[in-house]
Amino acid sequence: MYRVTKTHMTFPMPFTSMGTAPFFKVTVFEQEHFQGKFLEFTSECCNIHNCGMDNIRSIRVESGAWVGFEHHDFQGQQFILERGEYPNWEAFSGSLSYHTEHFMSLRPIYCASHHSSRMMIFEKENFIGRSTELCDDYPSLQAMGWFMPQVGSMHVQSGAFVCYEYPGYRGQQYIMECERHSGDFQHWRNWGSHCQTPKIQSIRRIRH
Repeated sequence: MYRVTKTHMTFPMPFTSMGTAPFFKVTVFEQEHFQGKFLEFTSECCNIHNCGMDNIRSIRVESGAWVGFEHHDFQGQQFILERGEYPNWEAFSGSLSYHTEHFMSLRPIYCASHHSSRMMIFEKENFIGRSTELCDDYPSLQAMGWFMPQVGSMHVQSGAFVCYEYPGYRGQQYIMECERHSGDFQHWRNWGSHCQTPKIQSIRRIRH
């Protein structure tokens, strides 16, 4: 096996109220069940090929929360990776019906766990129409009073959330961070390059 440690920061890391930057560490493996060539990252990687690996098939998240992408340059399907082990694609894809067996890029998610997380969801694009504020986990938006199956736009005031296409945290995943787009997602197509529908039916906070 080979080991390479990537430590170069490719964008500024925000600081917490304690005056120190949050620590992120993930180990990625070329084969399932933590076999084959592996790399350690403490910052983003936009193309795993540039680091000498063909793909990522298993992952250990040692610190922080990360998002993995199906394609290079942070494109394609998104997968939330929180602390723990992911021995194969079923472990990181969860209940997502879309089948992919590897990642090509990944990056940390900056959301301090001791800060409150808040976001506003809006009925229509450009922050128009009915709105409501969210600050917790919502396995069913309909059950908490949001009777529409879709969300037109969002503003993340603090922290980060993962939004799901279906109730019970199932279906397509979209990672929403206050550090991206200044927290403004004025159109559902801003949620990710893989987004094909405004349907959002469950949302939960991302915690480190």
